Amino acid sequence: MPPESRAVHAPFEPSQLADQLRALGVEPGGVLVVHTSFRAVRPIVGGPAGLIDALQAAVGPAGTVVMPSWGDDDDVPFDPEVTPASADLGVTAEVFRQLPGVRRSAHPFAFAATGPHAARIVSDPLPTPPHRLESPIGRAYELDARVLLLGVNHDANTTIHLAEVLAGVPYGVPKHCTVLEDGRPVRVDYIENDCCCARFALVDGWLREQGLQREGPVGHGHARLVRSRDVVPVVLERLARDPLIFLHDPADGCVDCNTARDLIRSDRT
Repeated sequence: MPPESRAVHAPFEPSQLADQLRALGVEPGGVLVVHTSFRAVRPIVGGPAGLIDALQAAVGPAGTVVMPSWGDDDDVPFDPEVTPASADLGVTAEVFRQLPGVRRSAHPFAFAATGPHAARIVSDPLPTPPHRLESPIGRAYELDARVLLLGVNHDANTTIHLAEVLAGVPYGVPKHCTVLEDGRPVRVDYIENDCCCARFALVDGWLREQGLQREGPVGHGHARLVRSRDVVPVVLERLARDPLIFLHDPADGCVDCNTARDLIRSDRT
């Protein structure tokens, strides 16, 4: 692409982003679960740290900011002090977990949080399945958190996994993680309902139909804001009609979804 044809965006100040977040509906004093792609909203003065400054300014000193913070390697013991956040979570999550005052789960299904409710959100022991009520995303739900999807869609929305657990979906795939017990690495096997998230994009339309989702610009990206307590009942209603609604049709060739379907059949034989 010729240089003259490339779009050049002026960087946003964190204060401008905070104003956009408030206009979107982010309220001071609330719990805000953030899933973000920095690439979608940049450039921002201060980079990812500038975005985090904006998020904290929007919720204020009485608010709590929460981000996913699990690692990449299931075969290596998770260390909340040094294990990097998964590359899939983006650079903002990695910068966030290292900031002073940020608390992080001590288990591999980690979230990081800062603010008055941070300890309550991240302090549960290893949850299996990972997104049960006694997990960071479950605790945020109990606190009536808002979910901010910043430059990403609902395929990044972990609260939908909580709804799957509460619905008792029949599918799951075997996974494992590694923890330290008495200084020794120990493998923990579990069944995970998180097999494929692509069809979580359906939730976008369900929430829009009911007027439960606010949308607008934040930085150079598109943002969605929704209550976690709205996401869960909307998803539960759909799963009650069709427990497999989030699995691809077998003909689509999704390996993860087809594996989940095969395991359902094997459990019933």
